[in-house]
Amino acid sequence: MLYDIEMLENFYSEYADRVNSARNRIARPLTLSEKILYAHLYDGNQLKICKRGEDYVNFRPDRVAMQDATAQMALLQFMNAGKAKSAVPATVHCDHLIRAHRGAEDDIATALDSNREVYDFLRTVSNKYGIGFWKPGAGIIHQVVLENYAFPGGMMVGTDSHTPNAGGLGMLAVGAGGADAVDVMSGMEWELKMPELIGVKLTGHLGGWTSAKDVILKLAGILTVKGATNSIIEYFGEGASSLSATGKATVCNMGAEIGATTSIFPFDENIAEYLRRTGRGEVARMAENVASHLRADPEVMQTPAKYYDRIIEIDLSSLEPHINGPFTPDAAVPISEFAAKVEANNYPYKIEAGLIGSCTNSSYQDLSGAASVARQASENNTAVAAPLIVNPGSELIRRTAERDGLIADFEKTGAVIMANACGPCIGQWKRYSDNNDDNTRKNSIVTSFNRNFAKRADGNPNTHAFVASPELTMALTIAGDLRFNPLTDKLKTADGREVILKEPRSEIFPPQGFETENSGYVAPGTDCEDVSIDPRSERLQLLKPFPPADDACLQNMTLLLKVKGKCTTDHISMAGHWLRFRGHLENISDNMLMGATNAFNGKTNSALNRLTGNYEAVSSVAKQYKANEISSVVVAEENYGEGSSREHAAMEPRFLNVKVILAKSFARIHETNLKKQGMLALTFTDKTDYDRIQEHDYVSVDTGNFKPGERLRVTLNHADGTRESFDASHTYNELQIKWYRAGSATLAANIVH
Repeated sequence: MLYDIEMLENFYSEYADRVNSARNRIARPLTLSEKILYAHLYDGNQLKICKRGEDYVNFRPDRVAMQDATAQMALLQFMNAGKAKSAVPATVHCDHLIRAHRGAEDDIATALDSNREVYDFLRTVSNKYGIGFWKPGAGIIHQVVLENYAFPGGMMVGTDSHTPNAGGLGMLAVGAGGADAVDVMSGMEWELKMPELIGVKLTGHLGGWTSAKDVILKLAGILTVKGATNSIIEYFGEGASSLSATGKATVCNMGAEIGATTSIFPFDENIAEYLRRTGRGEVARMAENVASHLRADPEVMQTPAKYYDRIIEIDLSSLEPHINGPFTPDAAVPISEFAAKVEANNYPYKIEAGLIGSCTNSSYQDLSGAASVARQASENNTAVAAPLIVNPGSELIRRTAERDGLIADFEKTGAVIMANACGPCIGQWKRYSDNNDDNTRKNSIVTSFNRNFAKRADGNPNTHAFVASPELTMALTIAGDLRFNPLTDKLKTADGREVILKEPRSEIFPPQGFETENSGYVAPGTDCEDVSIDPRSERLQLLKPFPPADDACLQNMTLLLKVKGKCTTDHISMAGHWLRFRGHLENISDNMLMGATNAFNGKTNSALNRLTGNYEAVSSVAKQYKANEISSVVVAEENYGEGSSREHAAMEPRFLNVKVILAKSFARIHETNLKKQGMLALTFTDKTDYDRIQEHDYVSVDTGNFKPGERLRVTLNHADGTRESFDASHTYNELQIKWYRAGSATLAANIVH
């Protein structure tokens, strides 16, 4: 089905003129990213050269996408915006709240029952404000967007960090918090720092066991988890053209793991064919009419080093399959070296589960490649050594895969086919029974997911999660041994023979076309129901405005927590069973920073309560401070807020009276979320000042000179009566300072508009 045709026709009728205008004004050739960015300026009359990595720019995205866990808070904020309808096409996708346990049918039934209040709220609000609604089981947000909404040259904001998945179709799609989505749906300016550009030149062609997933696994090892922060990764070269659209989407999806604002591929015949195969031939035709504007200018390709801030080259022909992990997605190792790493680090080599799916790898091509490996196990009478779980990306994919026998190939190995949902990738996995199994036991799993932070998949801090392609995940699951290399090692069959697995064979498109019936989409109607929330609800709670800034509250703040080491959004606001409170700020605040390690005692969820002298749960201490009108501060290390777009990780500290987050550095989305919610997000000008923070300190921040580019002075009052001061830096512009002063971006916007 072709959605939003009027918007698409309007976009493509104006796109070429916008790009030409930008090129003429800037007076030089443009990269693909620049063409799309300048074509989406909020006010085209204000077109000027924007400094990458410095200037904040206002944009007008074409659409918004929200998943059910983040949509709750986004829509609660939108309800306060005073708008009758969303200003741009928008959709809600119910993919996060379905827990993987027994299998698709049972798990969806359980989710419909246990999440009924939330689903009804999302459906009703969507209907009221003209937002498309995708029912539970319809599919994972990014796969559904790729199949139905992504289009070359467009710009989208999504309330999920893996929104850049749409870059596989040549769209600039940016993960953001709910407040950003509210700006776009309200028809207001959407602000973004002009990204730097990393050009990745792909040469050669993939072959053998190597897949598109290995491109981004390799790149993650090169750039690390923060190496692309505030940057767009733009792929080009003959190797880029050789990748399928879904392969490109996989690469763009996992760019979130290296901090990229988004990632993008140029429009080519592979993208056009994908559009045609998914019922959007008219979009392909319109894109083909402006094809020269959907790729970088020829001069850029001739001398790319002149136009990108950094160039990285990857030869697909020599690229090995990779396995990344554990505990961080940038720990990249080629398969030929992985067994030695397992032995050297004493990782548990027995694989206890293999998991195929996630928004990164659940397309028809992904499933067909993994199924071709699974099929060999059945044909060779080879037992599969570890349990296998499969999550198809959408109902379109599941129905087609079932018709074509792929689901049967997995089931013959003993696999459990879960719902078309995120499931274990976001901790929605009932791996352990209520009264059995030790969920702190050291063990290993292998997945085709994107993230592998401690506790993320199953709540066990000692689960060593390794990320690989679906094909390699399937092979390792058959072997049950992390040290197995399917390129060289043999498997034993039940009758004692030794066999080597053949190279995977995947189908980019189903030979008989996609099964398109029963997609799970519910269009907004004309009969708008009232939206009501029971004040006794444990799942949903109306939002109250945060108070405006009071500089007096920044004096002698109590240190709530000094965090040691990695602190992702999973550490700040865990997912898993906490997802059920994503629409209730007060209740979900009970998980605040429970996964963060206290630098003073080495424990998680343990903060010194200055009122009692005891170590207690972080949220408990914060609540007591709030009740006593005590302001507090959190201190952290590098890339604070890495990972998900969940703005709850910013709203919870704000709700519990934390005034300042002082870190060595921030992840892009989280820093923006903190600013949007009226928090002070500061960084150590000298990172060694982190070491000065003592457990009993009272911290003051002087905001008398709070201006763009000006440092603020931080003073520590130590328990022994001594004081010391140092500078802290920030990236606030004038508008963002107004957000802070007003109490939040939403409140500031209401004052202006």
